[in-house]
Amino acid sequence: MSLLATHVGSLPRSQAVVDFLFARERGEDYDPAAFDRCMADAVSETVRRQVDAGIDVVSDGETSKISYATYVKDRYTGFEGDSPRNAPADLKLFPTFLQRLARDGGTPQYARPMCKGEVRSKGQGELQKDIANLKAAMAAHGAQAGFMNAASPGVISLFLQNDFYPSRDAYLAALAEAMRDEYRTIVEAGLDLQVDCPDLALSRHMLFTHLSDDEFVRVAETHVEALNHALDGLPEDKVRVHICWGNYEGPHVCDIDMAKVLPTLMQVKAQKILFETSNPRHGHEWAVFRDRAGEVPEGKVLVPGVVDTTTNFVEHPDLVAQRLERFTTVFGKERVMAGSDCGFGTFAGFGAVDPEIAWAKLATLKEGARRAG
Repeated sequence: MSLLATHVGSLPRSQAVVDFLFARERGEDYDPAAFDRCMADAVSETVRRQVDAGIDVVSDGETSKISYATYVKDRYTGFEGDSPRNAPADLKLFPTFLQRLARDGGTPQYARPMCKGEVRSKGQGELQKDIANLKAAMAAHGAQAGFMNAASPGVISLFLQNDFYPSRDAYLAALAEAMRDEYRTIVEAGLDLQVDCPDLALSRHMLFTHLSDDEFVRVAETHVEALNHALDGLPEDKVRVHICWGNYEGPHVCDIDMAKVLPTLMQVKAQKILFETSNPRHGHEWAVFRDRAGEVPEGKVLVPGVVDTTTNFVEHPDLVAQRLERFTTVFGKERVMAGSDCGFGTFAGFGAVDPEIAWAKLATLKEGARRAG
């Protein structure tokens, strides 16, 4: 029996989906019923292609979301206007590359409103549609297990910055309280919840560049405390957490080391831990888990990224297997799943990897997991 294969969540969206999402994003007129039909059809196709690629734990591809964090502005009150744009510190070190990205459309365009009022849920209607679409697609195409993404309080605070609450901690607490129902609704629907937490790494070189690594880790600990409050009462075996340093091709020379954030990451009340180990900046960090295996609690399941999501190379399945075997040798096959470094469609209409190549990468991901198993 091969290792189970999954991925981080977002997948390529069709042009019809992108057009609807940006019509809504820009406040343009669109037919809500046609929007819903388009999303349902697209999720069905997305799940079909995951099943065809051999993926064991599928998602809806985040089809209906403009991005993995800023979607909350459409589902919660309190957000308006725009937030400051902070380019990652590594790109600022190479301004000619940053200019090239901007000139060639390599930076996504979407709204990042500020928090200007109390954050409260507008209801779970949009989420219930997402859940219904995913479950219908799983039933139609024979997928046995599925997960749904949701933003962490910390990553919301990174992209939708605070201009209402008296302190950062107060804002995190409000976000945690607001997100509790979303997290619970996903789990109670029978799906695994994946909480996306780039704030535990990416925000180091975006929002907290003025801090030392140790100071940042203390900030990250407050993010985990807020997240754990929101997760309180949920079974850990139904929760996954994803950490990353930013899903973009770039130098990444300012990324904080996994070694420094590992203890904080292990504090999250989640069984499965998804993280990058394929891209050239973090491929070596499998050794952190080997050398510090005792710091990984017994109940944790590791889901290393064994295919990259910023390059159009399709990894050889033997390479995927080798990457997985580094972990299974230490933790055993029952505590390892095959995953991707990040998502293939982090922002609607934007992705470095050609859609057809993304599906080929998922197929090689599963084949590599079969060979490692």
